[in-house]
Amino acid sequence: MRIAKSTIQFIAVLLITLLPISGFAGGSHSEDKEFNATDLINSHIGDSHEFHIADWNGHPITFYLPVILWTENGLKVFSSKKFDHDNEGKEVVEMDGEKFVRYKEVIYYADKYAEITDEADKSGLNFAARPLNFSITKLVFSMLMSVIILLLLFTAVARSYNKNKMAPKGLAGFLEPLVLFVRDDIAIPNIGHKNYAKYMPYLLTIFFFIWINNLIGLIPFFPFSSNLTGNIYFTFVLAFITFLITTFSANKNYWGHIFAPPVPKALYPIMWPVEIIGMFTKPFALMIRLFANITAGHIIILSLISLIYIFKTAWISPVSGAFVLFMSVLEMLVAALQAYVFTLLSALFIGQAVEEHDHH
Repeated sequence: MRIAKSTIQFIAVLLITLLPISGFAGGSHSEDKEFNATDLINSHIGDSHEFHIADWNGHPITFYLPVILWTENGLKVFSSKKFDHDNEGKEVVEMDGEKFVRYKEVIYYADKYAEITDEADKSGLNFAARPLNFSITKLVFSMLMSVIILLLLFTAVARSYNKNKMAPKGLAGFLEPLVLFVRDDIAIPNIGHKNYAKYMPYLLTIFFFIWINNLIGLIPFFPFSSNLTGNIYFTFVLAFITFLITTFSANKNYWGHIFAPPVPKALYPIMWPVEIIGMFTKPFALMIRLFANITAGHIIILSLISLIYIFKTAWISPVSGAFVLFMSVLEMLVAALQAYVFTLLSALFIGQAVEEHDHH
């Protein structure tokens, strides 16, 4: 029975994994188009204004997200369905006299986009040609969903503690060791008994927030399948928050080490730039480490799946599926590990900033 159950689980995981890309590899939208693994990978690790759930009889099943724009004439809200899957600036959407196009998930004014001739100016950095975009994209949807999950989890835990004054049970019994782990093995050793308590809310938030979003990215079907923690803008914001907390919490010993390092004064002009650069390399390392590790895992899994369509044979699917299953299990470990590493390094940097040196 165990073997049969494991076999069924393997087949289910494989089918679920292949489902989101089945419409890309076949169907009416791709019968005359050569399979391109790069396009597939970029479409899955990037952001978008809709969820492509699957294809049914050659027709895509899509969950469209709202487009929210602040334009020269005020607020404009409409469904991303109006772009009709166009992402190359060809489909013009008109709303109350204003026209918009979408190019590589960036929305432009249609008239200003038509004036852009240099491909480099279409990178999304041409802000004069774009309205302010507050759209609920796939990554924003995932982030909001993870926040709701966190609220539901810890609200349920709080209610459990109010009702049960004895040993925690159920969900509270699962989450309490994790909270104690963050406190006893991350916060206290790196920040110290005196200062750790006021940083615990932040450390717990980023630990569970990153972990849940890492796991959401591993579930390959709607409403999951986003790559929030593999987005460098997201990891930049988290690292920047750590940088702000570290900087504003820093005591005189921290600043003294930067501007009066324990070296001969003649070396100060050399050490000052080194120490100041060091302040920024720490959050930069936080940002890149999380982004690179999560994105790499997604790329490897999608590349293994792409082998089936590259070789155009089902015979490679058992090998590809086995490696996908192995990588998926490994990524579950990486999901927790990266949340731990980000939280640990954040606590370490904060601890260095608030550390008090004893003078004898």
